[in-house]
Amino acid sequence: MSERRLLRLTGRAFKDGEFDKAVLPIGSTEYHGEHLPYGTDALVAEALAEAVAERVDGLLVLPTLPYGMSRHYYHFPIAISLTTNTLMLVLREIFQSLSGHGIRRLLIINGHDGNIPAIDAAAREFRADNPEMKIAVLEAWWETAARLLPEGTFEGWGGLGHGGEGETSMALAIAPELVEMEYARGRIPKLPLHVQVKWRFEELTPYGVTGDPTKASTEKGRMMMKALIELLTSFIKEMDERNWEIEDL
Repeated sequence: MSERRLLRLTGRAFKDGEFDKAVLPIGSTEYHGEHLPYGTDALVAEALAEAVAERVDGLLVLPTLPYGMSRHYYHFPIAISLTTNTLMLVLREIFQSLSGHGIRRLLIINGHDGNIPAIDAAAREFRADNPEMKIAVLEAWWETAARLLPEGTFEGWGGLGHGGEGETSMALAIAPELVEMEYARGRIPKLPLHVQVKWRFEELTPYGVTGDPTKASTEKGRMMMKALIELLTSFIKEMDERNWEIEDL
């Protein structure tokens, strides 16, 4: 498979690649417990983006954004955070740069909960002014993967949580050399079902981890990766067939 990652492409290779769409992985740099690397969110989003690009013609992999809105994780050092407004501005200028160079089909793969409001607002506002720019977003892969896999796959809290069963499983699948399972420890918080409480993360867990990472496994991570890659690959191919129009979806 030819190179798809923009940072590694020469000018000639970019021109020869005939890229008509792009994928942007977005992560964060923040504490993920004693057992996971700080860049877990970015690493997972990047791994998904690169795997999908191998299966879809003309898909350019943009450099991963390693910083997000992580202010609510500040209690656990170290969190490198942008404000929501700053992240929105960064995203809008990325959209503008792509559009200016004729790439007007974009998939965003987000790896971090705090980024969701900025991505949503930036994409909606930009498209209001630039309807020719098509933007799709996988906002929360952890929730999507949990819905795609068979019931009973996860043993604790449906696999959810920051550094929990699902995220730790993904890390084991894509970067096992960076995971130290002997230090895995988390807590499943008691949260209301239908009303969101805007928490600070230290209010949920003393470990910097929610969910149960001790239930994670490489096999679960591979199952999640496979399901998400198949979903995103099928989505892009279908959107290409429809010229990224949604009338008939």
